Amino acid sequence: MSNLCNRTSKKELKKKMLIDQEPRFVVSFYKYFFIKSTKEYRDQIYKNFYKYNVLGRVYISDEGINAQISIPVKWYFFVKNFLYTLDPELNNLFINKSLNNDVKAFWVLSVKIKKNIVNDGIKNPLFDSKNVGIYIKSKQVNMMLSDPKTIFVDMRNSYEYQIGHFPNAIEIKSQTFREQLQKVIQVIDYAKNKKIVMYCTGGIRCEKASAWMHFNGFKYVYHLKGGILGYVHDAKKNGLPILFQGSNFVFDNRMSEKISDKIISFCKQCHKPSDRYVNCSFDLCHLLFIQCKNCMINFKNCCSENCMQHIL
Repeated sequence: MSNLCNRTSKKELKKKMLIDQEPRFVVSFYKYFFIKSTKEYRDQIYKNFYKYNVLGRVYISDEGINAQISIPVKWYFFVKNFLYTLDPELNNLFINKSLNNDVKAFWVLSVKIKKNIVNDGIKNPLFDSKNVGIYIKSKQVNMMLSDPKTIFVDMRNSYEYQIGHFPNAIEIKSQTFREQLQKVIQVIDYAKNKKIVMYCTGGIRCEKASAWMHFNGFKYVYHLKGGILGYVHDAKKNGLPILFQGSNFVFDNRMSEKISDKIISFCKQCHKPSDRYVNCSFDLCHLLFIQCKNCMINFKNCCSENCMQHIL
């Protein structure tokens, strides 16, 4: 392991993962803080995650760490303890557990050094990423959802918003977070003196977005502690109604996690209710789209008849 990288083909790793019956937790975490030696940090994390058979992806930059990983249940507390003791900044790190651990999420361990742990495109040297909004949990979220004067803003990509979101939440139409940050201050420019609640999947995007809103003159900015995942866990813990509608998109093999029974999106081909995301089976297309199970059979996992002809 001198090069500290994976040397087995992804195809073999996926095959191994699919037959593996070991129970796992799927978790995510992030923390914005200064990392002086990203190479040293990266190597320590890779060595220890490899030792505990952790799979998934970790991004490290001088602005912090961002991870979506799966951990064998038997090693969960060992990994947690390693993270807590790796750096004082990670002591009592907030770790978000997935809503669904039954489906296998990852088959490769990837630990990479990046320019940013989330690509924001912010270049202004005066921007202070630590000047974030106020954290809120499920009880306050539910109360604010019933307040017509409070504006909820979804800081996820359009395809994430499509299968699930909070009622009346504003979609900032985009395919990237970088693009979204530029749009959001224009879309809700009218609301600089109103209460704004921002949310995303696990909290990393809406945390930086809340600081961006402050930087652009918005006064009353809130964001969900732990994002949608944190909201659902906290609501369940406190016996509160879960008001998020639909499914939560995730960036791994699972594609989505069902939160409510309500399906708010539709199959691309037959237009019947569906929240099932797939990638087109024609490799030169590989389009991400929503497809119901019937159309999956009829179109052979393809997005169109044209693509289907190429795989017959």
